[in-house]
Amino acid sequence: MNGWGLLGLLLILYAAAIVYITAKKPENIWDMPKIKLFRKVLGEKGTVIFFYLFAAVALGFGIWLLTF
Repeated sequence: MNGWGLLGLLLILYAAAIVYITAKKPENIWDMPKIKLFRKVLGEKGTVIFFYLFAAVALGFGIWLLTF
């Protein structure tokens, strides 16, 4: 496996972690200052949508990197 494949796998795992955190909303992570700022600016629903879109982009890019 080359470096691109490893990066692709890491991005896929990162996307899975984002989806898990967004779905479960653990208090110690969900109350971090940066996420609180997202929730203040985007609202609760907008923050969830943003994180799901971010996970989708990371997943797509990770799958694309696996093709190298």
